[in-house]
Amino acid sequence: MRFPLLLIFLSSLLPVSSQAAGYFDFNANAQRIYDKIFELRLNEAQSLIARLKLNEPDNLIAYHLENYVDFFTIYVSEDEQAYQRMKANRDRRLEKIAEGNTNSPYYLYTQAEIRLHWALLKLRFEEYLSAFTDINRAHKLLLENQAQFPDFLGNQKDLGILHAAVGTVPDNYRWALEMLSSLEGTVEQGKKEVEGVLRVASSTNFPFRQETQVLYTFLLLHLDGRPEAAWAALENADLRASDTPLHAFVLANVAMRTGRNDEAIRWMEQAPRGEAFFPFPYLDYMLGVAKLRRLNTDSRRHLRDFLRTTRGRHYIKEAYQKLAWAELLNGRPEGYQNYMTLLQQRGTNAAGGDKNAEREAEAGIVPPLVLLKARLLYDGGYYQRALDVLAGQPESSLPTFLGRLEYTYRKGRILHGLKKYDEALAQYERTIEQGQNSEAFFACNAALQAGLIEEKRGRKTSARTYFNRCLSLKPEEYRTGLHQQAKAGLSRLGG
Repeated sequence: MRFPLLLIFLSSLLPVSSQAAGYFDFNANAQRIYDKIFELRLNEAQSLIARLKLNEPDNLIAYHLENYVDFFTIYVSEDEQAYQRMKANRDRRLEKIAEGNTNSPYYLYTQAEIRLHWALLKLRFEEYLSAFTDINRAHKLLLENQAQFPDFLGNQKDLGILHAAVGTVPDNYRWALEMLSSLEGTVEQGKKEVEGVLRVASSTNFPFRQETQVLYTFLLLHLDGRPEAAWAALENADLRASDTPLHAFVLANVAMRTGRNDEAIRWMEQAPRGEAFFPFPYLDYMLGVAKLRRLNTDSRRHLRDFLRTTRGRHYIKEAYQKLAWAELLNGRPEGYQNYMTLLQQRGTNAAGGDKNAEREAEAGIVPPLVLLKARLLYDGGYYQRALDVLAGQPESSLPTFLGRLEYTYRKGRILHGLKKYDEALAQYERTIEQGQNSEAFFACNAALQAGLIEEKRGRKTSARTYFNRCLSLKPEEYRTGLHQQAKAGLSRLGG
């Protein structure tokens, strides 16, 4: 018995730190690294993480920050080889964090965040089953953490976004809801939760305040159907396009979706480039599209830059489609055909936009110039210019039913943009009536947009009717996104 007692005595003399569990300290060093990550200075962030691990070896926040680096590396580049190479990092970090201090609010939170980050990446690469499994597990971790630390804002940030998103899951992903058995919510619920975080964060040192503000902006834009409210929210985020490509992307993305195309171009042209920043090819694609929307054929060089530098598989067909459109605007129909041929040979059709671009190429129908110009100008927020283009050529001059249907739809959209709501509704009604049996998306989106007009004017019954009409139509194009927005509208109206 003496020998074991001696061992116990000797072990008691060892330094306590060698037996201590890891801790979580989002200190000034961690904040600096986090800021570098969101500036897309990822190499610098990696160096700072290595220094953090050296100086604070038991501070497990390093693994949370490391995961952010992987997330942006893969999400921005869309590099599938990098994705496959880095996948094992997820489990390694989760194992490391599981050894940490269970009495910290970051213990469960960082595990949930790592799962959510990888779920988004898995969705990007169409690994849906695994992605929804991670989301479900992350939600349960957040609920457990919320019960233990009800005042921890990180829980409420993530829960709010999840509750808003689950309320708009499209019909073709309903199977996922069975997996997300622990998760339910509405857009309104999630929005209020995130707003609660922002109210408190404005008077505290919450490290994820700016990230929360950006997420709230996208919630308003994509899930709540309120583009102007999204723009107003973004103005509170203190983003500077000249500081980081990521800020330029967020500002330009929202600007392009709210009729502020010239501002979007200005911000993207301000975005810093060079070896200090992680490459962001999608910004070239966006800049090309934005310039095309004001009928500027200089857009071609940005689209070509995107095709030359991207490592991803999305937007490639769309980029060739936009190059083909630029050729039409330049009076070169043979150039249009050349790019449409390349479109069919390159890229994938997994994403909706690429699929629609491929559908245009396969149809072999050259878009009428009047409709192409009206579409591009409308998308850029140049509503009066778009209306003037349509006024220069009557609907009856278009030789096909689909061309005349699109003319009516485009006119409704332009009048909607000009806030001539009664005239817009008349065009939307015509579009729904004439196009309800068409595979094109015009009637479905006309119903959605009519619902948004009526909701804005406080006519709830009429708005519900239009949203339900949208859901009853099943076009080949854009169905998932349109139905998701209609569901969000019904959710806002109480079903």
